[in-house]
Amino acid sequence: MTKNSNLYQLDGRVPLLQAVPFGLQHVLAMFVSNITPIIILANVVGLESSLSAALIQNCMIIAGIGTLIQLYPVWRIGSRLPIVMGISFTFLSLSIFIATTHGMGALIAAVIVGGIVEGLLGLFAKYWIKIISPVVAATVVTAIGFSLLPIGANSFAGGQGAADFGAMHNWIVGTVTLLTCLGCQVFAKGFLRSLSVLVGLIVGYILAVCMGMVDFSGLQHVSIISLPKFMPFELDFNLGAILSIIAIYLVSATETIGDTSALCQGALHRAPTSKELGASISCDGFVSTVAGLFGCTPITSFSQNVGLANISGVVNRFAIATGACIMIIGGIFPVVGTLLTTIPQAVLGGCTIIMFGSIMFAGFGMLAKCGFNDRNMVIVALSLSVGLGFTQATGMFSIFPQIIQTVFAENCVAVVFLLAVILNLVLPKEKKTVE
Repeated sequence: MTKNSNLYQLDGRVPLLQAVPFGLQHVLAMFVSNITPIIILANVVGLESSLSAALIQNCMIIAGIGTLIQLYPVWRIGSRLPIVMGISFTFLSLSIFIATTHGMGALIAAVIVGGIVEGLLGLFAKYWIKIISPVVAATVVTAIGFSLLPIGANSFAGGQGAADFGAMHNWIVGTVTLLTCLGCQVFAKGFLRSLSVLVGLIVGYILAVCMGMVDFSGLQHVSIISLPKFMPFELDFNLGAILSIIAIYLVSATETIGDTSALCQGALHRAPTSKELGASISCDGFVSTVAGLFGCTPITSFSQNVGLANISGVVNRFAIATGACIMIIGGIFPVVGTLLTTIPQAVLGGCTIIMFGSIMFAGFGMLAKCGFNDRNMVIVALSLSVGLGFTQATGMFSIFPQIIQTVFAENCVAVVFLLAVILNLVLPKEKKTVE
């Protein structure tokens, strides 16, 4: 067995110098998405720049710690799967509402309490995880793939809201990055093929530098080393905020179930065990509580890294762990994190489009294994039609209370999951005919 083949095994021994580029590939795939929620939140709330910088630093460290716990579990917390963790976008809109209405103290207190609730939910998953049947999991994974496609497209065009959104230079850089990734994936062999995303990102970044799209000015005033800031806000326990956040934690748990299922099916070629699903959820929850202690919003599994694992086939825990360590180092040495933030959105978009599509493809594969009978057709067709359709129609949920709008109006995965579970429970099982 060659050393390279160990990259495609969970516990294969991989030399550090060989593991680092694969770990870096995972970091680059999710880095901007990891820090963006806290940047948006800090800007909307109006936090001081020094505090905002400290929170960004904390996000990187927490993402690294969460990933390490998923890879190398602590007791029953962590799945022992190559799952990469990061700050979740799912909580952003509600976090902004709570922070602007009740203050950051109320938001962080709700994050801490809600994380404990989700963590306990994961520890006792064996009592409820059976409702997540194969067809439900397949439908959720497919929905996750569909929901990510606009994110990749927006990045490709320069990032939603950017002044140069859709400009020619973004199209050029995004296309070159995409074609480089595709070329490595199709024509390269072995080691280089598994690094197709990293190769595409490097080529795209160099092109962006040559075209004057990269701003290095932020590196001038960055300190060399900075320790994370613990408990930056005074806690304020508000019952309404806590209950609202807990509702979103349940949505996050469904996304984690989908990501874990997609990873196992696509990269490991098997179904996840109930123990792995519960351990993934408990890691989400308890690490989110730790994130709250450092002033960050909740953490969750990152779907783009699931897509990366599906494409590259690299599932080695040690290789992924090197990426987690890079994130932690980036948090302690701010110059590392600041350098990574210079990667243009168009480069990230070119890298992620195939990755996001691979998640959808994994969902199709799971659906095929479930069988295309009438019962499954109704569950999948209705869940995806309502989940993807209703959440794209602006104002569709305006007649409902704010908490319902917050949970469902812009989160197709939550709608798909809820409807798929209900249909799976109420629709009669198809009877096998005896000839």
